[in-house]
This record gives sequence, structure tokens and C-alpha cells, in this order.
Amino acid sequence: MIKTVLRALVGVVGALALVLALRLWIDPAAAAANLGLMGRGALGLASLRADVGGFFAVAGLLSLLGAVRMDGRLLTAPALLAGLAITGRLITVVQAGLTPDQVMPIVVEAVLVVVLVAGRRAFGVR
Repeated sequence: MIKTVLRALVGVVGALALVLALRLWIDPAAAAANLGLMGRGALGLASLRADVGGFFAVAGLLSLLGAVRMDGRLLTAPALLAGLAITGRLITVVQAGLTPDQVMPIVVEAVLVVVLVAGRRAFGVR
């Protein structure tokens, strides 16, 4: 039962990350604005597509594939990506202070780490 729930949650994580990657590739300015980012000119838009979109595409593809195959090894990279994203956010909190708009992304990424690590363990990787 727990494996089934985790499989579904990891699959949803993967699907949502892929949707965000697609949104960044199709309309990077609009998608990035929701994340508090802005791309200036062709280089900025390309960087949003490549760097930010690529981040979410890798996390989404590996999470979705890990859920489909029930292979916890595939969840290592997405868990690391989310964990390192939290690290970057916390560096900002230490340097610039915590603002209300920073709380939700930290919470979301923390939940992602928990789901992905739990899925990794449930699918057989310690």
C-alpha cells in the first residue's frame, strides 16, 4: 500500500516537473515570472529554457521513470537537485533574510526531498 502511494506521489512529482519544463520551453518569460525570474533578451530566454527548464526536465523525467519502473536509483538525482535547491534558498535567507514569498518554495522543495527519498527507499535503495 505504501509503495503504491509513494509510486503515485513520485509520478505526480515527475509529471508536474515536466509540465513546468515544457512551460519554460514554450513561454519562458511567463513561466519564469511565476518563479520570480526574468530573462533579458535572447540569451536570458535561452538560459531560462536551458538551465531552469533543463533542471525541471531532468528532475521530472527521472522521477517519472523511477515511478514507472519502481527503481529508486533513478530518484537519487531529483532528490539531490531538490536538496541543493533548498541549500541555495537557505544561503539567500542567511545573507538577505527570510521574506514571506520565500517560505512556500522552501516547503515545497522539502516535501519533494521527503517524497523522493521515501520513494527511493520504498523502491529498494538504502
